[in-house]
Amino acid sequence: MSEPSALQVTDLTVKFAGITALDHVGFTVEPGSIHAVIGPNGAGKSTCFNVLSGVYRATSGSVRFGDAELTRMAPHQIAALGVARTFQNIALSKLQSVENNIMLGRHRLTRAGFLGSGLRLPAARREDRRHRERVREIARYVGVAQYLDAPVGMLPYGVQKRVELARALAMEPRLLLLDEPVAGMNGGERRQMAEVIVAARADLGISILLVEHDMGMVMRLADEVTVLDFGRKIASGPPAVVQSDPEVIRAYLGEQAAKEQENA
Repeated sequence: MSEPSALQVTDLTVKFAGITALDHVGFTVEPGSIHAVIGPNGAGKSTCFNVLSGVYRATSGSVRFGDAELTRMAPHQIAALGVARTFQNIALSKLQSVENNIMLGRHRLTRAGFLGSGLRLPAARREDRRHRERVREIARYVGVAQYLDAPVGMLPYGVQKRVELARALAMEPRLLLLDEPVAGMNGGERRQMAEVIVAARADLGISILLVEHDMGMVMRLADEVTVLDFGRKIASGPPAVVQSDPEVIRAYLGEQAAKEQENA
C-alpha cells in the first residue's frame, strides 16, 4: 500500500439553485490521522462528503489528495486513487451474500478482464481465489466472518453497517470516508465499531475522515475536528479545544447555553 497523502480542502463552495450549501470551507486531513467533520443537521456535512467522493461538483474551491485534484474527477476515478467511503444510509445489495457484497470492494483491484472472468480462465480463477481469501480476512477483522454466506438483508442493522465498512476496507484505501458509521447502533455496537476504526488506522496506516453525530465517539477518536454550521466552518482544532468553543456550543445548544458557558 502506498504511503498516505494529505487531503487538502481549500475554499470549497457548493451552491444549489442559488442556495449556498458550503461556503469557502477549508481543512486538512493529515496523513494517518482521524479527522471528524461535525455540525448540526443541515450544516453541510453530507454535501462536503459528496464532493470529496465525486458525487457532487464543487462550484469553486479545491480538494487535493496528494497531487490529484479531486473536484475534476468522477467517483470511479477518485476510488482508483485509494479513496473509499461508506454511506449514511446503508448501500448494500440486500439479496447478495456478505461475501459477495465485500467482494464488490475488490473491483478496482481486479486485473482479469470481462472476457477472462466470464470464461473462467485459469488466471481469472486464481485471481478470484486471492480476492476471496482477502475478503475473508477483512470479514474476520471487522467481526462479520460468521455471516459470510448470509444474505445481507437478513442481518441486523449493526452487522450491516460493519459489512459496509468491510466493503470499503476491501478496496485497500489510503483514505477512508465514513459517513455516520455508528448511526442507529446500540451502545455495544458503537463500541465495537469504534474499536475497528481505531484498529484500521493503526494497522493499515490509513487516513480517516468521518462525519458523526455521536459527540462522545468523536471526542474519543478524532485527532482534529472541523465544525460546520449553515455551510460555514465555525471552528477547527483538537477535540478538547473545539468542544469548549462558544461558537460550537451556540450551534449545538443555542445562545443561552453559550452565554452560560462563557460565564461559568
